Amino acid sequence: MAPQTKKSGKQAKTTKKFVINAQQPASDKIFDTAAFEKFLQDKIKVDGRTGNLGETIVIQQAGEGKIEIIAHNELSGRYLKYLTKKFLKKMQLRDWLRVVSTSKGVYELKFFNVVNDEADEDED
Repeated sequence: MAPQTKKSGKQAKTTKKFVINAQQPASDKIFDTAAFEKFLQDKIKVDGRTGNLGETIVIQQAGEGKIEIIAHNELSGRYLKYLTKKFLKKMQLRDWLRVVSTSKGVYELKFFNVVNDEADEDED
């Protein structure tokens, strides 16, 4: 068996790009993308501390209802989904909106499908 060689201590920097698409609720004036962007800037933790984004994480609006997060360090999409759900709960929108991953690195806010039971109520 060949001896294992040690790799150098520093790894190559990884750059990840995430997009949170909230066009549907933003066009209905339910979701405030500017407040959500501020919330992410305040709440994302880097090295165990909030408000420590620096140049490693860039958060910006990309069009109407879209927020783009570019991370030059390790940042998971699950963490962004968690923070998005936390914001929805804070704004009391969690009952109407859900966070769905449409593709790798892209999360979309969608309305829950509500079935109308009005036809059943009219018969009573």
